[in-house]
Amino acid sequence: MSVIREEDFIQSIADAFQFISYYHPQDFVQAMAEAWRREENPAAKDAIAQILTNSRLCAEGHRPICQDTGIAVVFLKVGMNVSWEAKRSVQEMVNEGVRRAYLHPDNKLRASVLLDPAGKRQNSKDNTPAVVHYELVPGDGIEVICAAKGGGSENKTKMAMLNPSDSIVDWVLKTVPLMGAGWCPPGILGIGIGGTPEKALLLAKESLMAPVDIHELQARAAQGEALTRVEELRLELLEKVNALGIGAQGLGGLTTVLDVKILDYPTHAASLPVAMIPNCAATRHVHFHLDGNGPACLTPPRLEDWPDITWQADTRSATRVDLTTLTPEQVAAWKPGQTLLLNGKMLTGRDAAHKRIADMLARGETLPVDFRNRVIYYVGPVDAVRDEAVGPAGPTTATRMDKFTRMMLEQTGLIAMVGKAERGAEAIAAIRDNRSAYLMAVGGAAYLVSRAIRSARVAAFADLGMEAIYEFEVADMPVTVAVDSTGESVHQTGPQHWQMKIGQIPVVVK
Repeated sequence: MSVIREEDFIQSIADAFQFISYYHPQDFVQAMAEAWRREENPAAKDAIAQILTNSRLCAEGHRPICQDTGIAVVFLKVGMNVSWEAKRSVQEMVNEGVRRAYLHPDNKLRASVLLDPAGKRQNSKDNTPAVVHYELVPGDGIEVICAAKGGGSENKTKMAMLNPSDSIVDWVLKTVPLMGAGWCPPGILGIGIGGTPEKALLLAKESLMAPVDIHELQARAAQGEALTRVEELRLELLEKVNALGIGAQGLGGLTTVLDVKILDYPTHAASLPVAMIPNCAATRHVHFHLDGNGPACLTPPRLEDWPDITWQADTRSATRVDLTTLTPEQVAAWKPGQTLLLNGKMLTGRDAAHKRIADMLARGETLPVDFRNRVIYYVGPVDAVRDEAVGPAGPTTATRMDKFTRMMLEQTGLIAMVGKAERGAEAIAAIRDNRSAYLMAVGGAAYLVSRAIRSARVAAFADLGMEAIYEFEVADMPVTVAVDSTGESVHQTGPQHWQMKIGQIPVVVK
């Protein structure tokens, strides 16, 4: 009988969440490197290079891969012969481990969890409570999986109760384009099939905890080895989803998904529950075993295991922009797909700040900051440590600000916005009507982006924590014109072009 001590369990959880904040799983890094090697769209290739460069920098500097350090998810398979030497419940012990990890002074992680979700939505300040899934199994130890799931990918979760005769492939191919690019592709699709609605969702989430191994299936299929129906479905969906041409960051390209994971479960004769959850470019999970012999020992990957891919801003082809003197006329002249390097001071703001601005304007109150002829960056940064100006500060999903875009452009004097992924029709119309522009930064490259931020100060709404309005001073911050002043969106034109192009590429049998 194994005796699991409270402190060993808590410390293992804490160590795990620190570990995954800066170490990508190596199977994911290798798959991303292969996607970079075969990518033919220069914009998508550049985005993947930023993600891989960011990954290595985080491993070297022990800083978060993404500014959204996720909600803590823990899967536990507890052996039925295990005995606990503990005074706290398992949930309480997990929460204490998460608390230690997220408040670690050398690598403080962003606290994103809000209490009272349908009411005051107050930040818990330590990213607790965690979401814990338990299963009792035969054995003398505990199998633990810790994962940090960012909101951008979680928000793209889809679930359907199909008819038994419906095609799962058709549903996936219809649904993936509706997810947009806010989940930061290339990533992994987790699919749960069967059981009941909640079981399908749990299967989808759990499937994402498995290693990237689609290349092994491809090799087996090429050798003529018989595959299971689920394995055949994985290969079919990988090919057909990538043929949609969505590509890295939704810019169009050859790789939208690196792998498709599927778990299934018996279901009712009248039902076919199907759930789909994506893992983004900040895929973060680690597996370990506890047997009563102390806390888990997590082995760091070697820096030599990262591919020799280093992204640098192309100062020859990019256009430098001085934010201090930027005018509406200059913004209106930017072209779709144009690469800009931003210099000077910009403001930040995301969901909570935009809601407060809207409420203040509705009451006729004066805003605490002047947005006239300014650029806003949709971001909730990680706190700085040591000599940093700011912690990792990658873009958040821009579509969440769509309903505020017209208000900001027409009532505050704002002239441009920076975020990640596409904009919806409502925002694009407002951008076109106001001759504004939306600029895209690469999601999943938060630490790399923060290298361009020279100083940061809270300008307003300090009580909102990471959602406060900051003023950043940036130097050569790389962005792409994603929606220009005419309303043309590269997130529409790019995937359309690459979907057609992929259909014309000859299939090479390996």
